[in-house]
Amino acid sequence: MPAAIRLTSRQHAVVRQCRTAASGDDPDLVLLDGAHLLTDALDADIRIARVLTDGRAASLVARARKSGATVYEATTSVLEAASPVRSPTGVVALAHWRTTGVAPALKAGGPAACCLGLVGVQDPGNVGSAIRAADALGATGVLTHEGTADPRGWKTLRGAMGSVFHLPIGRGPAAEALAEASRANLSVVAAVTHSGAPPGTLDLRRPCLILVGSEGAGLPPAVVDRADARVTIPMRRGVESLNVAVTAALLLFEARRQREAAAETVRTAG
Repeated sequence: MPAAIRLTSRQHAVVRQCRTAASGDDPDLVLLDGAHLLTDALDADIRIARVLTDGRAASLVARARKSGATVYEATTSVLEAASPVRSPTGVVALAHWRTTGVAPALKAGGPAACCLGLVGVQDPGNVGSAIRAADALGATGVLTHEGTADPRGWKTLRGAMGSVFHLPIGRGPAAEALAEASRANLSVVAAVTHSGAPPGTLDLRRPCLILVGSEGAGLPPAVVDRADARVTIPMRRGVESLNVAVTAALLLFEARRQREAAAETVRTAG
């Protein structure tokens, strides 16, 4: 196995490539900062291209090297230049990972599809947290629509904590998602702050696309008007809205609760 390459220049091409990937501007590579993200990527069989390390996480770096990654021994200064993270973790990797299209992510669950769609969610941390909630609560895919932070950006990836590698993440216009949902006979549920049905009164057992918007603006009226149902999470008086990731988690939890209850009814009846 080849030895690690010593990297001391902040202007090296690999460092520049890391910065490009961090912003989501590389069409194929994403930046993973930290042992946790690198571990999740390797566990998901994501191909790792390069790893920069200051000597930490030696066994993990060895695992990446065994998988085919080129390893660079880098100084602290180089790692600071390679990653936009305020306090570098000592391990930075470039991985081959792309988002998918709208239709594949929307239909990934087949008859059990439960896809989350994010519209106008600009904060990458919120996008990452929503993806993490979708993964934890059994969503079959996540769609990121216009005005939503790039799921391939470093902040989103850190916020998702590896969940992007566990389910399909699609990108595309909301109009395309609405059209595809109609063709696939998925129910479209739009989260609104007022005048929607309580989550428990909707049938979320059938294949569905749950759409949520930004905390401030919410979903565009044109999107809400094309939904099959509107849902509002009851809140005490004086509270206007919830964080988008919290809203997504509550709705996905209700969908999971209904589906598990239905499956249990079938099981006990049988």
